[in-house]
Amino acid sequence: MVAQEKLGKKNDDLVKALDPFGGGLGGHGEVCGAVVGGLAAIGLLFGRDKAGEETNVNMWKYSREFMKRFGKEIAGGGILCRDIVQVNWMDPAQVKEYYKGEKYLKCKTLVGKTAELIGELIERTKV
Repeated sequence: MVAQEKLGKKNDDLVKALDPFGGGLGGHGEVCGAVVGGLAAIGLLFGRDKAGEETNVNMWKYSREFMKRFGKEIAGGGILCRDIVQVNWMDPAQVKEYYKGEKYLKCKTLVGKTAELIGELIERTKV
């Protein structure tokens, strides 16, 4: 994960924990897993270390910018997986087709662009 590398917080368990968020949260076509991963990266940077601590205002600032830019620049208008890749994840035939064609490549490209955006946001915090 780009954010882990840039922040020096490598944790394979985090990657494993985020895996089921693909396909729009457990294959339900809801919020894109790349959005969840991006917000998790922002949380690594600005999130609270302990429950009860005050929230870092930069977490909200960068989360809002990320969400806005993801929707406009990366996904073309939305954050729902089913709208972005046009797949009904409950239909095995559509899922099989997804992995064979352009929709899968679109998703991989979207994940890469999301990682680039998160990298850009992280770099900006270092200034």
